[in-house]
Amino acid sequence: MALSPRQQVIYWSLAAAVFLGLLWLLGNVILPFVVGGAIAYFLDPVADRLEEMGLSRAISTAIIALVAVVVFVIAALLVIPTLISQTIALGEAIPEILSQLQAFLSDRFPSMNDPDSTVRQSLATLGEIIKSRSGELVEKVFASALGVINAVIFIVVCPVVAFYLLLDWDHMVERIDSLLPRDHQATIRELASQVDAVMAGFVRGQLTVCLILGTFYSVALMLVGLQFGLVVGAVAGLLTFIPYVGSLVGGALSIGLAIFQFWGDPGWIVAVGLIFIMGQMIEGNYLTPKLVGGSVGLHPVWLLFALSAFGTAFGFVGMLVAVPVSAMIGVLVRFGIGQYQGGLLYRGLVGTRPKDDDAA
Repeated sequence: MALSPRQQVIYWSLAAAVFLGLLWLLGNVILPFVVGGAIAYFLDPVADRLEEMGLSRAISTAIIALVAVVVFVIAALLVIPTLISQTIALGEAIPEILSQLQAFLSDRFPSMNDPDSTVRQSLATLGEIIKSRSGELVEKVFASALGVINAVIFIVVCPVVAFYLLLDWDHMVERIDSLLPRDHQATIRELASQVDAVMAGFVRGQLTVCLILGTFYSVALMLVGLQFGLVVGAVAGLLTFIPYVGSLVGGALSIGLAIFQFWGDPGWIVAVGLIFIMGQMIEGNYLTPKLVGGSVGLHPVWLLFALSAFGTAFGFVGMLVAVPVSAMIGVLVRFGIGQYQGGLLYRGLVGTRPKDDDAA
């Protein structure tokens, strides 16, 4: 006999509670497995495409792993050290930039020359705080990603997990599908396909857009000679995950730096602004339509809330699972709304009357 709706709610609620409990208790331990699973999910379409070209799953996975190793080595040798050094240098340069800003404002607003001026004291205090915290900030950022557990274990375990999950991805999906409750198999498959559509369209597509735009901004800003261009481009690309935030923050930061660096030579300042305008045109007219498409995404406010809530409750691992869990919750909420609008609670007895009765 099938379980009653009340019993089903109890069982699924217990499953959700167990999942959150394990996430809270084992967050540090499962970090490389979560990251490895995310990498495997992200690369599964690439492996499927290689299989369609006639390669076996093992060879496809091996090719992807080889390319990933080459990219990682190049990043470790060239990009990451430069990114870290520029981030630290930017933190140390901010007090000087604020000092120049103070001098610029003092020339136009003489009242700021007063040592007791609130604006002057605020700028000086802000500069010292940023300088003292810049190194600590960089250390914490990288510690949150790699130092939650031993960095060596993370670097070794994560690629291995990703490799084997990618190799057996299709078999795992088939195995999970065979364990679905028979009474709800069709419904669960439909919901799972909707979650995958959101994940594929938003997460895979948006991450690809972030990577492309981050690379474009970094290279273009470095070519025009902007100091800290790599850091600004990386920040802009990363924040592109949240619509409009990346371009606004990156554009404001880069133009602000360009004003101080290229003061008296407005052509380069305009060039920096044009880089972000071009990036937005490329994203809006080509990247987002092609890579993200018209799939149902995640509202920026809901995404920010999920990242904040899961990050506060479960740390860095929580931030990693925030997007897939929020995508799943979004699909379930839309399903629940559809069920509600099709039921008596919403339609009432009026919605069940035949049209003839209404006409009469």
